[in-house]
Amino acid sequence: MDERLRFVSRLLDGESMSEVCRWFGISRKTGYKIYDRYKDHGLEALNDRSRRPVRYANQLPAPIEGMIVTLKREKPHWGARKIRELLVRRLAGDVRVPARSTIHAVLHRHGLVQRYGRPRQRAQGTPLSAGSAPNELWCVDFKGEFKLGNGAYCYPLTVTDHASRYLLMCEALESVREDPAITAFEQLFRERGLPDAIRSDNGVPFASPNGLYGLSKLSVWWLRLGVEIERIKPGHPQQNGRHERMHLTLKKEATRPAGANSLQQQARFDAFVQEFNTERPHQALQMKTPAEVYAPAEKPYQGLPDLTYPLHDRDIMVTACGRLCLHRKKINISTVLAGQKLGIREVDEGIWLVSFMHYDLGYFDLEQKTLQPLDNPFGPRPVTHVSATTSAL
Repeated sequence: MDERLRFVSRLLDGESMSEVCRWFGISRKTGYKIYDRYKDHGLEALNDRSRRPVRYANQLPAPIEGMIVTLKREKPHWGARKIRELLVRRLAGDVRVPARSTIHAVLHRHGLVQRYGRPRQRAQGTPLSAGSAPNELWCVDFKGEFKLGNGAYCYPLTVTDHASRYLLMCEALESVREDPAITAFEQLFRERGLPDAIRSDNGVPFASPNGLYGLSKLSVWWLRLGVEIERIKPGHPQQNGRHERMHLTLKKEATRPAGANSLQQQARFDAFVQEFNTERPHQALQMKTPAEVYAPAEKPYQGLPDLTYPLHDRDIMVTACGRLCLHRKKINISTVLAGQKLGIREVDEGIWLVSFMHYDLGYFDLEQKTLQPLDNPFGPRPVTHVSATTSAL
């Protein structure tokens, strides 16, 4: 504030803009911006401006949401389009009225939307399963990176069977990118078949902080193969405790000292896997080795099955930039679903439901052109709302 006052004062005293800007060490563009703001708004304009965002993404003010629910209960047979018109009439002109798809998503969340078609069990993001039999649950993680003898970093990708402790894979990768991980998993699936579920943490490439529902391309690929995804809570590595315990042994016996290069390090990992599975007894297995307990999965890997949506109006492919193209409109979905076929169904006039496999993702309308997500089907169980109709995913 003081600096800006001195800057404006010198300009008002008749000094040139170039000279004053040179003295304060700023560009003439910045100088004119400050001076024009002063001329338009006076001294108040020289105060620091708030950096608080004007609106928050995917966040509807509680009073507006409450009004939507109240209007629906007053007019139970009215849909999102008519309720939006009521909001336009009742709200002040400077209040932004939410789009129809946003209103419909609010009604869905409060159990005020009638669903069509046969009911399906809603995916809740399963609690951590017991994994009591081989291949019911695999655990995956990247053991912390370390330097090889040649100075390159190694990122060991490890997979274990939860029930038998069998070390299915320990791959020396050069990064945590998705493509090498998918290649490694594809080879593993060909050799061992498909598990019922895979448990991971919330880091890349297993999850994506910017992806829809935290999905990544790797986890979407698992879902397409019929493999359920489980994620431990952030900051709770004990929920993957058996796998973490294996990592301690791996670190002691196969990384100290590190190999001279990735090929030598992979050879050390391969030797460790052989010993861990066939020679090392486990107290939790009554001193049996993992190889004596584990058996390959009965479900073979046969590539990606086709996706069909018989209960939807149509199916549509997500573009490489993460959009759906409908009626010459581009609807933003998510880049993690690029190349995937989704099902869409018009559930109200101009409001469409979007589904991926048997998971309902959210709603969109052709005005807002952005997906309004539902409760996260891959996260913690959402709060159950009491309603006459049960929402199903």
